[in-house]
Amino acid sequence: LKGYYQFAIDEINRNPTLLPNLTLGFQVYDSCAGIHQELGGTLKMLTGQKEGVPNFNCRKIPPVVSTIGHSTSTFSMLNAHVLGLYRYPQISYFASSSVLSDKTQFPSFFRTVPSDAFQSKGLAQLVLHFGWTWVGFVAVDDDYGHQGIQVVKQEILKGGACVAFTEYIINNNLEHISYVAKVIKASTAKAIISFTHGFDKVFLLEEMLRQNVTGKLFVASEGWSISYLLTVARYSSLLAGSIGFSFHSTTITGFSDFLNSIHPFNTNEGPWTKIFWENVFGCKFIYNMSVTNTWGNDKVCTGNESMESILNSDYGASNLNAAFNLYSASHVIAKSLHDMLSCQKDNGPFKNKGCTDIQNFRPWQLSYYIQNVKLKLSNGREVFFDKNGDPPAVYDIVNWQVNADGTMRHVKVGIYDTTRKDENILVINGSAVKWAFGLSQVPVSVCTPSCPVGFRKVLRRDMPVCCFECVPCPLGEISNMTGVLILKDIHLTKYKCHPKNREFLSFEDPLGSTIATISVFSSSLPLSILGLFICYKNTPIVRANNFFLSCLLLISMSLCFLSSLAFIGYPQPEKCLLRQVTFGTVFTLCVSCILAKTFMVVFAFMATKPGSRLRQWASPRVSYTIVALSSFLQLVLCIFWISLAPPFPEDNIESQPGIIIVECNEGSPTAFWCMLGYLGLLATISFIVAFLARRLPDSFNEAKFITFSMLAFLSVWVSYIPASLSSSGKYTVAMEVFAILSSTWALVICMFAPKCFIILFRPDMNSKEHLMGKPKI
Repeated sequence: LKGYYQFAIDEINRNPTLLPNLTLGFQVYDSCAGIHQELGGTLKMLTGQKEGVPNFNCRKIPPVVSTIGHSTSTFSMLNAHVLGLYRYPQISYFASSSVLSDKTQFPSFFRTVPSDAFQSKGLAQLVLHFGWTWVGFVAVDDDYGHQGIQVVKQEILKGGACVAFTEYIINNNLEHISYVAKVIKASTAKAIISFTHGFDKVFLLEEMLRQNVTGKLFVASEGWSISYLLTVARYSSLLAGSIGFSFHSTTITGFSDFLNSIHPFNTNEGPWTKIFWENVFGCKFIYNMSVTNTWGNDKVCTGNESMESILNSDYGASNLNAAFNLYSASHVIAKSLHDMLSCQKDNGPFKNKGCTDIQNFRPWQLSYYIQNVKLKLSNGREVFFDKNGDPPAVYDIVNWQVNADGTMRHVKVGIYDTTRKDENILVINGSAVKWAFGLSQVPVSVCTPSCPVGFRKVLRRDMPVCCFECVPCPLGEISNMTGVLILKDIHLTKYKCHPKNREFLSFEDPLGSTIATISVFSSSLPLSILGLFICYKNTPIVRANNFFLSCLLLISMSLCFLSSLAFIGYPQPEKCLLRQVTFGTVFTLCVSCILAKTFMVVFAFMATKPGSRLRQWASPRVSYTIVALSSFLQLVLCIFWISLAPPFPEDNIESQPGIIIVECNEGSPTAFWCMLGYLGLLATISFIVAFLARRLPDSFNEAKFITFSMLAFLSVWVSYIPASLSSSGKYTVAMEVFAILSSTWALVICMFAPKCFIILFRPDMNSKEHLMGKPKI
């Protein structure tokens, strides 16, 4: 650490624009990883003597303006409780516990590393991103582990995932660590979130190797995500494929040159260079050979080791992150002091817009400037603090991948940046991630596999919601959802039965929209013919065909086309009740008009014979009576039908598996076929009578056209019967609509096409002489 401090302080002191005419210095206290030594060092610093005396400051100027440290959250909290009494500014470069963001407890605490609250939320999003819904937790038994795990749990539970187990590693308690390894081995959870430090992880990994624990995937907190200590080949079977968060990697201009200038035999630097050298290269100088080093061997330091190789290694990357945070903290203090020095009289931040003397200021005054500091470092990165004393949270997402020699390296595969918009906070390059166990796809960590289609989830008693059984869906429902993660809102789809897909002939359906378009277009054709007849109503051919009956027939034909629209769309109760009745009534009116025309042709011919008593039957009133009586009988039948057994909508769940056919139940099939049969009876009578009268001696015998029209009409509806019985769903409805349109088109063409042709293109035939068969003189 002394080397990192020295580089930062030297850079600040060399900057002529930063704190001109002032020189910063530093003191380093080594707590030796002991909490008592940490507290003693803090009191010594405040007192200014070799022994710490509470509430006494024996130091002469220049004052100690701030402290940087500790790297551990627990130690930082101890310091912050003491320093906070005096509002003495403290900046940590590695303590990430979210508890330290509480300004009521730690009013003068700041840090250049993000709070674990951000990391915990990010780890939860990472877990949910990969669809891991059954997750185990392993954490170190201190503030760092407890607070980190607590936030992650809250976030993944919000997202719909579940916790398989939670265990804490107690330092130097090998029996408990053995128990934790057994829990990990016995659990079905594949993904394990680990909030530990590198040295804590070693004991657990050794025990997992001893118990042959395999098939687990670790999700790493920044405490060990780029630990050089764990990259040895021995642990590759356990850690390969691990993924996690690390502090955002960056570079410090000139820092590599500074490290390369360090040499262990430089007497001007003191003993810290030799300690640094031993830690970096894993060796020991001869006078220290009696001390067992980290790797358990006696490698001798020569002083000729290559610092360049270390800077390009994972060890260098893991340590440069800490160096950058410490470097940032030093510059924050310097910039805050510079802002204090630059304060203009009568425009300051304190009482009466006052400033303070940089040689004699209160600790809380510097805390104010640190809270409001904003600076840009030499690498372009901005540093500032939020209201809790936390910097912006930016993490790299790293993946542990195996080298050819079995060792592991840390590969950056994404970023978690809280300064971005919500949808871009978590970015992962999936193709860069390499999983363990030879998997090419994301490993699965679920309590129960997804229920297949047609099954729903039933929770197990006394088990989390992620653990369930799959049972078949009840009749009429189906499950077509699996446990796929929905990333938009970070939640899981629920395994439950949903209504089957509902099918009906809708207007949005291509078939439905086509039929509706044809129906509307077709309905305009009879109306156009009606307009033509009105224009030529005084011509012989129109008068000979009973003008008013023809107009009524054309109107009924137009209504027949439009009646098909009632069969398209969702089968609502009102639509089901009226659609068949409407169809039967308008078609009966249409066929009744044709029947009346047929009888009128026969009566008119027979009434021309001398002494015939049928002259009175040739009156137009007879034709209107036939139309009214025939239509009235059909109307009575329909009224009885909807009164006694009305049609209604129903869901057909038996015709097609997996689909609910929404259709109209006709209520009484007998009434439906009676209605259709009566319509067929009228058409058959009209056909027979017209067929018998087809050879009557007229130049324009309408009975011929009625014969053809009724033949086509009956053919369509006779074909409809087997077609409707062999189809299902919306196609049954489509078949009936097709029969309606086809039969109506047959009537329009056969009945009125010849008349329209004569009116428009053969006016010479539209004369009384031609109709009577008399030659022109």
